[in-house]
Amino acid sequence: MSRLRTAILISGRGSNMDALIDAARAPDFPADIALVVSNRPEASGLSKAKAKGVAVAAVDHKIYAGREEFERSLQIVLETHRIEFLCLAGFMRLFTPWFIEQWRGRMLNIHPALLPAYRGLHTHERALADGVKIHGCTVHFVAPEMDEGPIVAQAAVPVLDADTPETLGARVLEQEHMIYPLALRLVASGTVQVAGNRTRGAATGSAPALVVPSAP
Repeated sequence: MSRLRTAILISGRGSNMDALIDAARAPDFPADIALVVSNRPEASGLSKAKAKGVAVAAVDHKIYAGREEFERSLQIVLETHRIEFLCLAGFMRLFTPWFIEQWRGRMLNIHPALLPAYRGLHTHERALADGVKIHGCTVHFVAPEMDEGPIVAQAAVPVLDADTPETLGARVLEQEHMIYPLALRLVASGTVQVAGNRTRGAATGSAPALVVPSAP
């Protein structure tokens, strides 16, 4: 089986990176995590990835005059490692249309909310302030607009009366670790097809696109 050479882009500790690397160790997983890249050389996720036997690289965005200069250097690193697919995992940089076009249909992101609700930052605080009863996370293809693009998988969690942003965020993060490997498996295996702003095939077999854990 030919496995899709995949790079994970991080800016910090890389908890979703851990979940992806661990899932890809399965012999039947259709993607190979071949590289972890950070825009922050001090990111703790780099040492964690290296300890797991994954090649790492740092492309420090602060030394470049602008976003496109940074992205062109990042592109060279990805091409050098023969990367075919990207997973953003806590990567705190917005890409220009140029970079997104290079990876159109070949780049996933995970967002801590049920898109299209709560794009951007501070999603758990905003969900609690609005009094919603269901919150969650989304894996989607990256589009030029922030936190948009065809959705591959979502997981929902109940919002409890006693929740704080920290407790709600911790429960959402548990689901992120479940659905990101699921989404990568579905996409890398060719199960998911993009049709406009929608995906098809994401809810086939025993791998649902929506995961709803029971309330504690």
